[in-house]
Amino acid sequence: MRLNELRPPEGARKKRKRIGRGEGSGHGGTSTKGHKGLKARSGGSHSPGFEGGQMPLQRRLPKRGFRNPFRKEWSVVNLKDLEGFPEGAVVDVDRLKSEGLVKKVVFGVKILGEGEISRPLTIRAHAFSLSAKKKIEAAGGKAEVI
Repeated sequence: MRLNELRPPEGARKKRKRIGRGEGSGHGGTSTKGHKGLKARSGGSHSPGFEGGQMPLQRRLPKRGFRNPFRKEWSVVNLKDLEGFPEGAVVDVDRLKSEGLVKKVVFGVKILGEGEISRPLTIRAHAFSLSAKKKIEAAGGKAEVI
């Protein structure tokens, strides 16, 4: 076998169909699109979800519930999570992030009153529940709204 005798295997090289170039191209007449029908037309393709005129699945299924586009998503921290901070510490959003108590702040940080707090802390957050505010002030701390 010589280099000039080498040939690619059968079917390895494919020739591009040149559509719409007349009868001489071998693809004349209907330009490989068949006769009439949706896919023979220019721009002829149906939208995703189209089921040939049958009622599409997304319209057959019942709709339930409501998704509020104006929902406020708070990052929540409970008082029992703040028990590890030293007495008199200033706890703000950046400190909560660095300690890993808050992953990301979407709308704001809200402090909730679950658990007890035994030492006075200055806590700066976007919102406080009433029970959290009472417990913080009862321990001698401050609840500051940002």
